[in-house]
Amino acid sequence: MASTSVPSGESQSSLIPFFDGEDYDYWKIKMKTILRAEGLWNIVEKGFAEPADEASLTEAESKKIEAFRRQDATALSKLQMGVTKLIFSRISRANTAKEAWEILETEFHGDEKVRSINLQALKKDFQNLKMKDSENIQGYHARVMEIVNQMRTYDDDISDQHVVEKIFISLTDKYENIVAVIEETKDLNKLSLKELMGSLQAHEKRRFKQTEQTENAFQSKTKVKAQPFTRKGGYNQEQKKADWSKKNEYFNSNKKVRMGNGTVAEAKGKGTIAVKTKSGVKYIRDVLLVPDLKENLLSVG
Repeated sequence: MASTSVPSGESQSSLIPFFDGEDYDYWKIKMKTILRAEGLWNIVEKGFAEPADEASLTEAESKKIEAFRRQDATALSKLQMGVTKLIFSRISRANTAKEAWEILETEFHGDEKVRSINLQALKKDFQNLKMKDSENIQGYHARVMEIVNQMRTYDDDISDQHVVEKIFISLTDKYENIVAVIEETKDLNKLSLKELMGSLQAHEKRRFKQTEQTENAFQSKTKVKAQPFTRKGGYNQEQKKADWSKKNEYFNSNKKVRMGNGTVAEAKGKGTIAVKTKSGVKYIRDVLLVPDLKENLLSVG
């Protein structure tokens, strides 16, 4: 696989990716970047022509040819140092960097038909991508880009705009609000991937903060069954009756509760309920028992 080697005597700035026969496309990208950074890629890609009659060259021409030779030897040495002993045997007879590179390309770049099949499989994976309910936006973005980068190693020219559109239409329902805002306020044809991710991550942080605040206030969207809580932690009918009966002494049976819609209901007792939250069970005391309610209602001031 493609890893990184540090040749003896070389600095950390000249790290060379190491190729052992696997993940050639990744190694190729890294090696090309290094060669470009050091001004060597042109000599690898195009090579140079040796003079037919070196004796007839002027001094300036001879110096130019010698500079090409040194440049080519430097590039070739980097290719040689960037492969294992087994891979080196393939390029050991190459006299120029261009020749060594073409040998590696022929053997490891892959047959065009095979590459085309692999690319089509990746395109299908990309098309079927959809965010999971349990996934956060950063995790989904990483999953999308993993496939996109693999497609690009096969020379596919998928654009960032295409990636933006894919992420935008494959989000879960919890991003529905921010999607609507972006559609109303942004030009989707000009929206960059960085801008989209920034908006989605900010929305995600706000939702997480709101969830924490809601949980701290003991508000729950789930239906809660009110059960009297005893210090022993047990629940049975006799304990319920005793608990509610004891609590009833704090008010008379004519206690009325006015609801938000103006209707009035009679409260029969008062007790403690347990509410399950993400951080554990929370207990709320002095909760009124109103039998006429069809749903449990928890009002937090």
